[in-house]
Amino acid sequence: MPLATQLRKEHGTMKKHVVFALLITLVWVVRAPASALPVELTVRAKALVTDLAEGRIDAVTAQLDARMRSALTADKLTQAWAQLQEQAGPFDSVGQARLTSAGQHSTVVVDCAFAKAHIDARIVYDRTGKVAGLRFVPHREALPEHVAVLPAGLTERTVTVGHAPWELPGTLTLPSGSGPFPAIVLIAGSGPVDRDETIGPNKVFRDLAWGLARRGIAVLRYDKRTNAHPVACAEQPSFTLDDETVDDARAAVRLLAHTEHVDHHEIFILGHSLGGMAAPRIAEGNPLIAGIVIMAGNVRPLQDLLLDQTLYLAGLDHELTPAEKQQIAQLRAARAQIDDPKLAATDTVTILGAKMPASYWLFFRRYHPDRVAAHLSIPMLILQGGRDFQVQRGDFELWRAALSGHDNVTFKLYPDLNHLFMPGQGPSSPEEYMHPGHVDSRVIEDIAAWILRHCVTAT
Repeated sequence: MPLATQLRKEHGTMKKHVVFALLITLVWVVRAPASALPVELTVRAKALVTDLAEGRIDAVTAQLDARMRSALTADKLTQAWAQLQEQAGPFDSVGQARLTSAGQHSTVVVDCAFAKAHIDARIVYDRTGKVAGLRFVPHREALPEHVAVLPAGLTERTVTVGHAPWELPGTLTLPSGSGPFPAIVLIAGSGPVDRDETIGPNKVFRDLAWGLARRGIAVLRYDKRTNAHPVACAEQPSFTLDDETVDDARAAVRLLAHTEHVDHHEIFILGHSLGGMAAPRIAEGNPLIAGIVIMAGNVRPLQDLLLDQTLYLAGLDHELTPAEKQQIAQLRAARAQIDDPKLAATDTVTILGAKMPASYWLFFRRYHPDRVAAHLSIPMLILQGGRDFQVQRGDFELWRAALSGHDNVTFKLYPDLNHLFMPGQGPSSPEEYMHPGHVDSRVIEDIAAWILRHCVTAT
């Protein structure tokens, strides 16, 4: 999903599609569980939004935990609120507040009405009652809901990927019959994504899982580590792509290799977006993996993609606001810091007000997915949507340049599909993600046919 916060247009035409996030990655600021009563938390959350709207910034910052205060100063908070109103219109009122999760951490979602859109403020509380996370997302209740039923003949069961302290809840979808079936692990993109890779009303990985299972392929999907263990991830001083994605994907492959009804010689992996970038590293030196599918995988590092996304979205109406110019300048400064040879693993990098360990960014200096992929002999299928503004066609061409002439690699471009591999027309934007859709059937058919064609035991 976009690294910038997405807004859904509700009334009229919003001047911009790009909206400025208070924090681009909540994993770095989420802390610990809350012990306050749910009713108390919902009241406090509504009061916090009211304080923010009425300019009582000191009252808001007083509620933040130490890490949040460091990442989000009073000036940054004031600026972010002003930028939010620039995009969504003047603030109007606070609506209902609901507690959406409890246990490891408690999150209160507050419905905020602006002149042009309804926005949800998601406020995370730690066990002491301090605010440990704050971000604004599209209003979920305003989105059309899917009523999804597992297709006839398929079965699903809950599984656990990995071991303590990083065990992850997952879902294994099995085709009709007794197998053994070829199988595939789905590896999600950036952010604290759930096993369905839920983006607005859309569930990319559920679509893939059900579609592939209907074609005879077992599918394993699981919650990302940053989704299941945000507190522990935030406390890691040297967090990298291996911690976020690679290690857990390898654990998922090992799980399939010991799962009944799965053909242990025909285990594939599919990475979407950042997961696609990680796929060659996951497969490198791993004899259990029979092939790789890369969907909209980036070759370039994330700091370049983040800047490109922002420039694209800011330019949709051919006009840059002062706030957008400021954000672009901040991103360029962050990229310069990341590219600075003097950056040490123990440093922190500030991107749009969020402090992240430099280790995360330094990892991409030494990891070049196209070069790793060039040394792999297993089959690879690389897919790209022509309307993708997050991982743009230039990255697809980088894959093609690095792997052209390799008989084990197949490329496929879908001109009318976006980053979610859903169809549309004209320039893509985050608003498009807020409309319910499904992964295009052509993509599912192509992946299934490719897997079955490369199964050694296929008849």
